[in-house]
Amino acid sequence: MESENQTYVSGFLLLGISEKEEQQMPLFGLFLGMYLVTVFGNVLIMLAIGSDSHLHTPMYFFLSNLSLVDLCLVTTLVPKMLVNMLTQNKAISYAGCFAQMYFFMNFACSDNLLLTVMAYDRFVAICHPLHYVTLMSPRICSLLILISWSISILISIFEILMTRRLSFCKEREISHFFCDLSEVIKISCSDTLINNIVVYFATGLLGILPLTGILFSYSQICSSILKVPSPGGKYKAFSTCGSHISVVSLFYGTGLGVYLSSATTQSSRNISIASVMYSVVTPMLNPFIYSLRNKDIKDALKRIISGTTSP
Repeated sequence: MESENQTYVSGFLLLGISEKEEQQMPLFGLFLGMYLVTVFGNVLIMLAIGSDSHLHTPMYFFLSNLSLVDLCLVTTLVPKMLVNMLTQNKAISYAGCFAQMYFFMNFACSDNLLLTVMAYDRFVAICHPLHYVTLMSPRICSLLILISWSISILISIFEILMTRRLSFCKEREISHFFCDLSEVIKISCSDTLINNIVVYFATGLLGILPLTGILFSYSQICSSILKVPSPGGKYKAFSTCGSHISVVSLFYGTGLGVYLSSATTQSSRNISIASVMYSVVTPMLNPFIYSLRNKDIKDALKRIISGTTSP
């Protein structure tokens, strides 16, 4: 009985998006291109913000952190998937799987909390402009980032410790392209009731509370903008929020898509495809959303490309 309860595996098999051999190289090319675009776009955003003194403000400070988190998020997932496709080897070690789970949860949680912090920044800027310098001082901005990272790290560590207590018997196949926490729990031969409760509680907590904060911020922002007498003033105030609203909609929209896919279908393949939108496509599109809708970012990028410095 003791040996049965303490059965361990040396590694897992990531089944990926498709098991068809003829689809591996096209998928490899697709995801390699998406990964390179994501890296290039987010690095450019960070360079633009860091090199332009006009962008050394709280809003762009948070944006540079968001780009860093997005870059880390896709780097946690995509390179391993590319190696598996190229070598036709689906194996991932036990330690590698848990490391991937930890970093994915950490960066995904940080992404969520940073979007909430950015909504708060816009709320203060538009609803309390006279107190903006005080309420969003460099010290407070750094503290908000520190709190976001700390919460993400603590929750990720707790989830990993809870999962480490599980045993894994003969079942080693993970029906996903990365070590997703819920998929790993599914293949355990231990009692996973407590783990599932923790997952649902953490998902609800990190989904509902930040989204509530974002919706509250924008309800107050809309109320303040409607009080602005001139159409030009309304447009200027709203334009500072347009990019963030687009990114929040994309983030929560794709996240909701993953949740609905897992709730309405038993096909792990469909869930994997939905997860690509959330974990790969969204970080790739974020730099384009901010650069296309933001004149300051576009000007900074032009200066980087042309090799000139900010005046």
